[in-house]
Amino acid sequence: MTDDAYVSSLNSPSELTPVEEHRAKVAALLRRTPVETRPLADCLGLALAEDLVAPIPLPSFDNSAMDGYAVRSADLAAASAEEPVKLPVVEDVPAGRVDVPPLRPGTAHRIMTGAQLTPGADAVLPVERTDGGTDEVALFASVQPGQHVRRAGEDLTAGTTVLTAGTRLGAAQLGVAAAVGAAELPVHRPVRVLVLSTGSELVEPGEPLERGQIYESNGLMLDAAVREAGGDPTLLRFVPDDVDAFHAALAEHIGSADLLLTSGGVSAGAYEVVKDALRGNGVEFSKVAMQPGMPQGCGRYRDAFAVVTLPGNPVSSMVSFEVFVRPAMLAAAGHRETGRKVRQAALAESLSAPAGKRQFRRGVFDPATGEVSLQGAPGSHLLGSLARANCLLSIPEDVTELAAKSTVDVMLLD
Repeated sequence: MTDDAYVSSLNSPSELTPVEEHRAKVAALLRRTPVETRPLADCLGLALAEDLVAPIPLPSFDNSAMDGYAVRSADLAAASAEEPVKLPVVEDVPAGRVDVPPLRPGTAHRIMTGAQLTPGADAVLPVERTDGGTDEVALFASVQPGQHVRRAGEDLTAGTTVLTAGTRLGAAQLGVAAAVGAAELPVHRPVRVLVLSTGSELVEPGEPLERGQIYESNGLMLDAAVREAGGDPTLLRFVPDDVDAFHAALAEHIGSADLLLTSGGVSAGAYEVVKDALRGNGVEFSKVAMQPGMPQGCGRYRDAFAVVTLPGNPVSSMVSFEVFVRPAMLAAAGHRETGRKVRQAALAESLSAPAGKRQFRRGVFDPATGEVSLQGAPGSHLLGSLARANCLLSIPEDVTELAAKSTVDVMLLD
């Protein structure tokens, strides 16, 4: 078979790898990262490795929900704006005071929000319903038992599972962990990703650009995508199109990386350094039934780390990361939720798609109307339209035409 015939056969639907099959191969390559115990401040964005059980109730004591006066509700039964009840104020109870004496009948304690409820008191009257007195207070309303009181265990009881394993630790999750007394948490270490962008035509942004050269963007883009997915990237830029230089660049990171992520050098043409260097070293290359992003590769480099090779066109590279790499990274890092949110939307305009390939089109989804409009043409080099998009439309392999108002699945990117 000639080279042209070989390339043609790989582009026919019958010779293409289904998207789900390649996604499963990539997911199987990444091993679960080890568990580390980290201070709360270092856990943001990571996945909890074990259930967190509350050792104390939350709140841990009855406390005031308002600035006001701790009282016995029976003492205020007849209070009104016209005929206030007047009581002596015998104690101040600020938040944090631990030696609070009991409330005697016929008296009041001035109390602040969050302060423990005075023993003997059963309600709090807000300061706005009083004259604010410090020695004697006029109380202009009655209260019901328990009014403006936060009860111990109202939020969580001791022994409650606060957070389950696999939970992504955001601000609220770290807040509740701190509230029940956790100073540190067991989490899965982030996936360590070596991001490598090849090409002798690449120039660092900001430097003079000669005809035939392009500014390097894929490396920075994928580095940022890895960080957004909670990974720990190391960016290797400007590795020349040379097999020996490629292997030398990788040798320094054997034992420290979980995943090698490359962009470019995997097509069917000449000077494809990634394919030349990795073929025969545990990595297999194929054509996946998708647009953009057909040329793909994955495997394990000399059994040292997982490898996923992405196509070099920037949109192909980024779409491939979203479809294959991001969910695999999140799963390896212990996250329970690994996929982007998917919504159904109505097409604002008609579109056409290639037969036998899953097409991913850039779009803008409007949650107010439930409509999605296409953002730019399908071309894999049109990075500007990806930057303006907030979703990817997923067009099934067996669909070649969709009319306006048709329903499509959209993968939300933010």
